[in-house]
Amino acid sequence: MAQIIKLLPEHVANQIAAGEVIQRPASAVKELMENAVDAGATHIQLIIRDGGRALVQVIDNGSGMNDLDARLAFARHATSKIKDAEDLWAVTTMGFRGEAMASIAAVSQVEMRTKLKDEELGTLLEIEGSEVKRLEACACPDGTSISVKNLYFNVPARRNFLKSNSVETRHIMDEFQRIALAFPEISFGMLNNGQEVYRLPSGNFKQRIVGLFGSTWNQRLISVKEDTSVVNVTGFIGKPDTARKSRGEQFFFINNRFVKSSYLNHAIAAAFHDLIPSDTYPVYFIRFETDPKTIDINIHPTKTEVKFEDERSVYAILRSAIRRAIGAFSLSPTLNFETEQAFDIPLPGGREIKAPVIQVNPDYNPFSNPRPAPVQAIDQIRKLSQARWEDLAGPASTNFPEPKSISETFEKSNPSLLHGKYICTQTRSGMMLIDRVRALERITFEHLMSAISEHHRVPSQQLLFPIQKEFNASDFELVISLTEELRALGFDFALFGKRSIAINGVPADIQDLDISNVVDELLEQFKSSQQDIRLNRSEQLAKAIARQSARFAPSQISSEQMMAMIDKLFACSNPNYSPSGGTIISLMTLDEIAARFNS
Repeated sequence: MAQIIKLLPEHVANQIAAGEVIQRPASAVKELMENAVDAGATHIQLIIRDGGRALVQVIDNGSGMNDLDARLAFARHATSKIKDAEDLWAVTTMGFRGEAMASIAAVSQVEMRTKLKDEELGTLLEIEGSEVKRLEACACPDGTSISVKNLYFNVPARRNFLKSNSVETRHIMDEFQRIALAFPEISFGMLNNGQEVYRLPSGNFKQRIVGLFGSTWNQRLISVKEDTSVVNVTGFIGKPDTARKSRGEQFFFINNRFVKSSYLNHAIAAAFHDLIPSDTYPVYFIRFETDPKTIDINIHPTKTEVKFEDERSVYAILRSAIRRAIGAFSLSPTLNFETEQAFDIPLPGGREIKAPVIQVNPDYNPFSNPRPAPVQAIDQIRKLSQARWEDLAGPASTNFPEPKSISETFEKSNPSLLHGKYICTQTRSGMMLIDRVRALERITFEHLMSAISEHHRVPSQQLLFPIQKEFNASDFELVISLTEELRALGFDFALFGKRSIAINGVPADIQDLDISNVVDELLEQFKSSQQDIRLNRSEQLAKAIARQSARFAPSQISSEQMMAMIDKLFACSNPNYSPSGGTIISLMTLDEIAARFNS
């Protein structure tokens, strides 16, 4: 019988494994930077080109390698981090499996220059698709420089699945931020297509957060610290007003390793309960220190998932630490029945507090100008209601007309506003409720898309004074990638400094809002709306602008404004639903209303 099962050639096996370990350029960045950290580097430089497709280079001043170690570094399951299975329960390094370098070499062209500190010459090693092309001595600085060129050059199908350069660059920045945050004592630098993105000197954790995400965070962070026998918790949380629409600045580090944990995230969300809106996410930078034997980090190839031995205790400790930090900064409402400090306000000059004097007019007679009797008032209301009903009501109909013709049934009816949120208006066969915010969102969205369709851009309202807006590197890259779409939607801006823009004009629909806040919210909503593959980028941005415009619209409007909004709503192509999919209109027939009273 012919043999069925055969061993795969090594280069094929490496390519298959590479698909799991090196999923995109950011994966290579993560592995190379973690190796540099494990090598004891005090300075690490990242250089990328074309979103990591053309080049990913990491330069460090770590321990370096000799020629034999340099060659073994690219062998599968070759590692200096562990020796036997027992070592898996005491891992203190970033990498340990020995798969990353072999996977990278299998799908790229790699050049490595490395030198031990006490040696005169280093080693140059070139590998292409797992095949060694060159191995020789060379002159190079202490440490290691690894260049990964033309990623997936020999797996074109995989290369075609990569996103645009701007998207891949943002993924690389995410990995860079995670490692830079985990090791603030190491200085880091990053160049993208020859432009400096980051220059981060060594410092403490807070300085590293500010260096990565901008100087505005210096005053927006609350310190967290809790030491227990189970785990030590340190770090920072953002004040409630920093809560975002997407999970942006949320970082957990366990023994300096970035991890993701929905369980621990729930603990922080519980601590922020009733302090932030339900549709927003808190900002946090939390570090855990614990005995490596109490965690398992070998449960996922990317090592971003970690399992604690006692998860329930860690959950309780984290939630308590966050609540304690919030309380220490007087962010939770508290009552002190002994004294209310808010009223202990010293008066200038040591003046005495005088009680207010109540003025009473002894000659006032409340019956000198009597009001209409209740019966008179009821009678007036009844007559007015009857006249209005005869004037507006028509023959009842059990079938409502199509949405676009509904407006004809309440032309003469004055709408009212319920609780500042719902427009209530009478129809010939019942009543209609309109969600004011969602209606405005739909109207604004279709207005923006119509302007783009007809004129290829929305008219821009020029600002009297330009607004300077600073971003973190990832958001700045996103703004640059969206320049064409933002300008089409009415934003007029110019580059202003390293990671800043000067906003000169905005869409007329948002000119009365806090522009800086709107831009922040716009980017956050765009990030979260990218999951909706039905919308192109212009539609996603228009949807975010419409939502912002509607959110901050005045809660009190006149009957004339309500009627104008109704007319505009029914002129929309889809008046029934908001761009976010929420219901705008709710109809109730007279039969349905009567049924409520007959039950």
